[in-house]
This record gives sequence, structure tokens and C-alpha cells, in this order.
Amino acid sequence: MSGSRPTSLQRQLLQALIWGSYIALMLYLSRRFGALSSGAWTIALVVGLGLWACSELLRSLALRQQWLTASSFGLAWRVVLAVLLLPIALQLLLYVLLTSGLRSGLIDLPGGSANYGSFGVLVIYWMNSAMPLAIWAAGWVSVQALRRFREGELSRLRAEAAASTLELDALRARLNPHFVFNALNNLRALINEDAERARLMVTQLSNTLRHALDHGNAASVPLRRELEVVDDYLAIEKVHYEERLRLERDVDEATLGATLPPMLLQLLVENAIKHGIARTPGGGVLRLQAKLDRGRLLLVVENPGSLQQQSRDHGVGLSYLRNRLQQIAGASFSLGEESGRVRAVLEIPQ
Repeated sequence: MSGSRPTSLQRQLLQALIWGSYIALMLYLSRRFGALSSGAWTIALVVGLGLWACSELLRSLALRQQWLTASSFGLAWRVVLAVLLLPIALQLLLYVLLTSGLRSGLIDLPGGSANYGSFGVLVIYWMNSAMPLAIWAAGWVSVQALRRFREGELSRLRAEAAASTLELDALRARLNPHFVFNALNNLRALINEDAERARLMVTQLSNTLRHALDHGNAASVPLRRELEVVDDYLAIEKVHYEERLRLERDVDEATLGATLPPMLLQLLVENAIKHGIARTPGGGVLRLQAKLDRGRLLLVVENPGSLQQQSRDHGVGLSYLRNRLQQIAGASFSLGEESGRVRAVLEIPQ
């Protein structure tokens, strides 16, 4: 069975095959065990075509009223009720046609009458309609359930693929080629000018890159560890931007043990430098604040610039950040602008 939905024409051809076969079976049994009279033809056609109509009505009701999205019990009782009631209406229609045809002489039945004299016979007639409809309904519901399961699996796989792509893009973003290129150029210049400082920069760059490569191995890290990585990153950027990059820190000691997903703070700092310091003539002050507020870790990163300037290229970094925060109940992130400065606020429950 393919995962694609059949067209209306394909569905009706399948319906014609199913109920046409049922009509043929009824005619065969009438001829095999009795006479193939006009009444037998009437019964076979009315029941077969009526069940075709009943199955289409059941399908339409199920789709229009969204039975398939209900619980298993909710779906079951709706289908069972339809299977019980629709054949009753069909048998009433057949009774009217048979009795009218017999009176007018248009229909001929063995014995000259329709046998509706006992409750047992009525139950048998009803079962002859209810059982085929029940089999059809069970098959249709099973096919729909399988199709919905497959569609759900495809949606899940697409979501996982999108998340993996975002993770990969975020990792690539963390290894910003411009950052690495500038760092290596500055390192080459320092080797001859200040060997000790060059050795320190190699260590800082190594720590930054190692943390970027390993950031997916842990669900969360202490803020203390994240700040160490940010310090290494800022030290490298300080060599490049010199006096254009000025840092103000206000980190509450009580926050150092708080946890957050790795790379998020470094991402905000990098974003502030890339879209704020780098694009502002003369650079400016990058402010970093961390505090605890009613059981929530509050991180604030401010930089000179504007949201209009920053919105040109948010890149995958902030998309990755928002995706990670969706996995943490109660976490939030916002960007705002005031007095020529962009303010990024990250809140994570502890």
C-alpha cells in the first residue's frame, strides 16, 4: 500500500469493485439456492448500491466530524453506531420497494410476498447488510489509521531532520570562519611581538574551539563554565578590536552554580560583537549581567546598535537558541532596543 492518498476516481472504482462483487455474490447465491427472480435482482441491487451509499456516508461523517482524531473508544462507538443504524434505514427502504413492487406487479418473489413476518427474519435481513458494512468500516478505519501513523512518522522524521540540520548549522556558526581567520592573523602578529601573549592566545583559542565542538555532549553546564569560555572568546576578540571593545560585567556570585544549555551565553556575546561592536564606528561597551530572580537565572547582554541593523542577519545562531529554549519549560528570550542599545534577555528556570 502506497503512502499517497487515492484520488476520488480511484476510490469510487475501488468501491464499485467491492460492492459490485457483493451484488454478484448475492445474485449467485439466489440462483444457487433458489430462483433468480426480479425480486432477487431488486434485493441484490438495492442492498449492494445501498451499502455503497452507506459506506460513503459513513466515510463523509468520519472525515467531516473528525472521528479519526478522537480517542480509540470515541472512534469505536461512533463507527459501531453508524454500522448499527445505517443498515436499518437501508432495510426500511428495501421493504418499501419490495412491498410496493409486489402490489403493482413489477416485482416477482417466490411465494408472492416478502417474508417480514418474524423478528428473527428481520434480524437476518439486518445482519446481511450490517456485516458487510462492518467489514468495510473496519478495513477503512485500519487503512486510515495506518496512513495517519505513517504521516505522523514522516512528520516526526522531518522534525528530527530539521533539528539535526539546525544543530549542525549552529555548530558551524559557532566555528565562525571570520572569527578563526581574525584570530589566526592576530596570533601570527603576536608571535613576533609578544610570545607569551601569543601562547596564551593559543590556549584561549583552543579552549573556545574545543567547547564549540563538544557543546552537544551535555544538556546543561554551570554558568561558571560558560563564563570561562566567554572570557576566552572575549580575550581573543579583544586582540582584534582593541579599544573598540570595552566590557562591563555585573555577575552575581550566586549565579555561578546555576545551569544553562551550553553555548547560549557565548552565542549572545558573539551576536552582540558581530552586530553591535563590529558595526558601530568606534565600537562601544558590551555589558554582561547575570543574576538570580525568584528561582530564575537572568542573563542580559547589551551592545550598541539597533534592532533594524541587527535584524538583517540573525542567522542560525538565534534560531538555534530559540530551539533549545523550547525544550526547557518556562524559559524565555527577548530582544529589545533602548537609547541606541540592543538588549538581549535570557531567562532560564533553575
